[in-house]
Amino acid sequence: MFIVSACLIGNNCRYDGRNNYNKKLNELLIKGLLIPVCPEQMGGMTTPREPHEIIGGTGADVLEGRARVISIKGSDSTINFIKGAEETLKLAKNINASAALLKSKSPSCGVGRIYDGTFSKTLINGNGVTAELLLKNNIKVFTEEDIEEFIKAYL
Repeated sequence: MFIVSACLIGNNCRYDGRNNYNKKLNELLIKGLLIPVCPEQMGGMTTPREPHEIIGGTGADVLEGRARVISIKGSDSTINFIKGAEETLKLAKNINASAALLKSKSPSCGVGRIYDGTFSKTLINGNGVTAELLLKNNIKVFTEEDIEEFIKAYL
């Protein structure tokens, strides 16, 4: 059993109330292999919500207290992002997930590359808050861009 970003299987939980539906991931969900999560909703945020980015670092820096997750209008939602990451980790542990398929570039779910905090669509190396916490707990994280790699490794 694995976890997947709920937006990737068609749940309208993105910041703008839309989704990032991916047919291959939905097929894995139908087969009973995936449990959907939205760390931002699990952290108490509403949908829709203002876009957020990590200011001053990456998800690792947020978890260490060196960076913040801020909305485009300046609201600090760091606590929500950390809570959502912790709740996602609890769920992943409860189902003994060894891997997760998460939304790329997200301040929660992004792995490898995330937006830089300027709201200019500029990418930097790093992980979102949830992706970072999962990785620190030995749960491999893939994005929708790595589905084939995930399938080869786990299915």
